[in-house]
Amino acid sequence: MRVASVAGLALLVGLLSGGGSAADESTGPAGFAAACGAEDNDTGTVTAAVGVSVDVPATGEVGRPVQPGPVTLTVTLSRADLAGLLPEGTEAVVSRAALTVKVAQNGESTVAPWELNAPSTPLSVDGDVALVHSGEVPYVTLGSPGDVDFSVEELAIELRSATTEPDRTAPPLTTVTCRLKEGENGHLATTRVTDGTSTEPSGTPGTPTPPAHGSGRAEEKEIAVEPAEAEGDEDPEFCPVEPPEGELDASEAPQPPPGGPVAQTTLPGVFMCANALGLANVQKLNGAMIVNDPGHPALVAVLSTKVISSRQAADPDDPDGNGYYLRIDNLANIKLPDAESTFLTFGFQPVTAKVSFETGPMTISTGNIGYGPHTQFSTVYFKQSLRLHDVKVNGTPLDVGSNCRTEKPFKVVLNGGSAYINVALGGRLDGEVTIPPFSGCGTDGEDLDPLFTAAISGPGNRIFMNQGPTCIPSFPESSYCPPPPAELPGTKPKS
Repeated sequence: MRVASVAGLALLVGLLSGGGSAADESTGPAGFAAACGAEDNDTGTVTAAVGVSVDVPATGEVGRPVQPGPVTLTVTLSRADLAGLLPEGTEAVVSRAALTVKVAQNGESTVAPWELNAPSTPLSVDGDVALVHSGEVPYVTLGSPGDVDFSVEELAIELRSATTEPDRTAPPLTTVTCRLKEGENGHLATTRVTDGTSTEPSGTPGTPTPPAHGSGRAEEKEIAVEPAEAEGDEDPEFCPVEPPEGELDASEAPQPPPGGPVAQTTLPGVFMCANALGLANVQKLNGAMIVNDPGHPALVAVLSTKVISSRQAADPDDPDGNGYYLRIDNLANIKLPDAESTFLTFGFQPVTAKVSFETGPMTISTGNIGYGPHTQFSTVYFKQSLRLHDVKVNGTPLDVGSNCRTEKPFKVVLNGGSAYINVALGGRLDGEVTIPPFSGCGTDGEDLDPLFTAAISGPGNRIFMNQGPTCIPSFPESSYCPPPPAELPGTKPKS
């Protein structure tokens, strides 16, 4: 009976999980030489190697936020030079970096403060010490079309002792200021901003186009820098869903390559929501189904960012930095309403049924492995169960009972590769799942389990999803509020 094919709808509940960016430009990372010195220190300046790894959208739109990130800032100094900047006997430090980034377009510019944190870093006996900072950074909203350049201007680092729990209110051991050496232009990336009607920017300032959603803050300022974590009251009108709860599980994300330990930093979460729409192919039924009602879609609730794991490869035997690793984990969830679908069993028998989705917490992991020709990854992982009910065959009800479901939760893993960079702008993820056998189907001694298992269960069921840009209800002016609709995968031709 093809009624079981409706269960394939449940395959896609998980693909409504996270956001990303399908058009981001990886910067490399960019490397610079800088002269660094500490306040109230007579040792003079020392040379540091500064590396900035950040994914910046290659294109943007007037009035829409451009979100760089996540960012990894690595400052490498020799052990001897660092010792001269610190009190004697310091064995390990935690640090906070304030990177000043110039944002320039059409002869105008402003600065964006990028505040990043590094976990405890032991000071080696000799050789180099790499302080690896990471975190999310502010949005930038542009009021005119034209190329936008991001470049490093200055860097300040607060170093605190890691021998005890660091007190953020206590004075740091040392504040180190770094300036790029002569000949370094600090360029990080360029974003091409259009007015939404053309793929080519004008190159000159024009009349700002208000965003489709939000208050249009870009009309007040040609280049507006907004905080990544906005303060203020959240508007439930934009995101009428509860923030996700549960535990992160990044077990399905690519793991670090062999090397030294991986540092982990926990950051406050930013609540977002987004629309998502997908397709599921049920292998045994040779058919595809739409998941989530396009007219009244359920929203994805996202808490971004939660945990950052990173490692800086400083091994002299690894000059290309292949051991470099950065992963950002985010928590997400969605509560889909019951779905209803109709199929032709064996090609002629009409069958309708409803399916309920039981989806566990979702972990959205994005990151990079290696320097230079590096590998970008994006993974969404969760577990899910399905329950079938209200089954009709040719209009006649078929009582399957109240507990006709998959006998156990099944694993859903979706991957976007380099096409899914972050949770802010949305993007596409694909995956393949194996549906377990069904149990509890049938009443009055009738066992329908073999029927549903034969019709649905098995491997090779493909999933395709698209998630729209996210809304941050605490800061709607600089995000996509209300969250715009998501496109059904396969309906838009590839550029």
